[in-house]
Amino acid sequence: MIDYPKVLIVASEGMPFVKTGGLADVVGALSKTLTALGVDVRVMMPKHAKIKREYQDELETLTATTLNLGWREKYLGIQTLKKDGISYYFLDNEDYFGGEVYRGGDAESEQYLFFCKAVCEALLLIDFEPDILHLNDWHTGMVPMLVKTQYADRLGKPRRLLFSIHNIEFQGKMGFDLMQDLLTIPDFYYTPEYVESRGCANMLKAALVFSDRIATVSPNYSDEIMNSWFGSGMEGILRARRHELSGILNGIDTEVFNPEDDPTIAAPFSAADITGKRTCKKALREEFDLGIPLTSPVIAMVSRMTEQKGFDLVQHVLEELLQEDLAFVILGSGNRNYEDFFNYIAAKYPAKSGVYIGYNEALAHRIYAGADFLLMPSEFEPCGLSQMIAQRYGTLPIVRETGGLVDTVAPYNRYTKEGTGFSFSTFNAHDMMDAVRLALSVYRDKPTLRKLRRNAMQVDNSFLRSAEQYMALYESML
Repeated sequence: MIDYPKVLIVASEGMPFVKTGGLADVVGALSKTLTALGVDVRVMMPKHAKIKREYQDELETLTATTLNLGWREKYLGIQTLKKDGISYYFLDNEDYFGGEVYRGGDAESEQYLFFCKAVCEALLLIDFEPDILHLNDWHTGMVPMLVKTQYADRLGKPRRLLFSIHNIEFQGKMGFDLMQDLLTIPDFYYTPEYVESRGCANMLKAALVFSDRIATVSPNYSDEIMNSWFGSGMEGILRARRHELSGILNGIDTEVFNPEDDPTIAAPFSAADITGKRTCKKALREEFDLGIPLTSPVIAMVSRMTEQKGFDLVQHVLEELLQEDLAFVILGSGNRNYEDFFNYIAAKYPAKSGVYIGYNEALAHRIYAGADFLLMPSEFEPCGLSQMIAQRYGTLPIVRETGGLVDTVAPYNRYTKEGTGFSFSTFNAHDMMDAVRLALSVYRDKPTLRKLRRNAMQVDNSFLRSAEQYMALYESML
């Protein structure tokens, strides 16, 4: 039997318990795939209110204690649950995790400074000694520093620390007085060599300094974040540590996203027999009360409504686009200006637009299954999962050439008729429109459309490839 490293994945959220974004999908799929490969992998996360509501009766309490957060004594409960063969540890404190997953501002900073210290305390108390701590995004950013300073003597056996950047834009910035007050960090750490960046204490910066290795979620993004346009102020340290930085492409859970066996969609289909997709499209058309013929294409977006996702480009040309023979469907929420814009579109073009403000997982599946194209005109995109899910359902992505979108979408070649989607390079609304119009021309070429759909559905976007690369990385760290 192979003696794989023992791994503890630490994150602010994770499927199937709590999801606000793609991080949760990655945590869920990676832990599930590593377990199937024989790795003893466990997951630690906050006990958010949703977990308390839905799983309280299944949780086993391991211990309860208090930890010092500066001058404060704070309750820390550690509960566990085994699901699908994976052990989960939930860190409980009602003050910090009884409400919103992310509170915003200093309240959110305090939430996750507590979480970082609670993770270190929990390592002293749980019945598991991981070889690797796999930490994710800024919410876990102070763990490496604490492990190597305040907890170095208490933890005994050294743990190797891998820090994954899912989106470098989000860094956990705050005044050093708050960080120092809560974690009792000496003044000399507030320098550019440690936690200071652009006049703030920065949790992500601390992680990049103190982690043994750094990973991010696609090969192309790992290159991009070493330059100033994408690096958000971290490009210097990333360039300095370029030989300790790995870009490992995310995957998706191909059991959850499986058009052959998806209970949320109107009919099953596969690359070999795609006829059920027409039924899914008909159902989507009826669900949004679209007045276009079934033969007209449907372009969809499933996305957080933020500037990063290219919504300024969409705003600029959507009404022009709706003059074409097509419908536009969107599921998402975020910036109020964008939400208001799409509500305006829904009111002005009711027969040609479908708008759902919010998030609905089952509806997302139905959109992926029923749409013809998925639009992702991101300004930057560390990896992106929607384009991979869309390909799985034979919905061709139209993407900007950035981050993981470059790594996952092979642009259509009009000469060879190959590809798995469409792309454009410049962050420009009319370049995006050119890509959309190319996609629409292919839609009218049914043999080529069928070929591209089969190509897309046969792409291996499973997490198996990613998990094997993580296993190799874990082993290289020991």
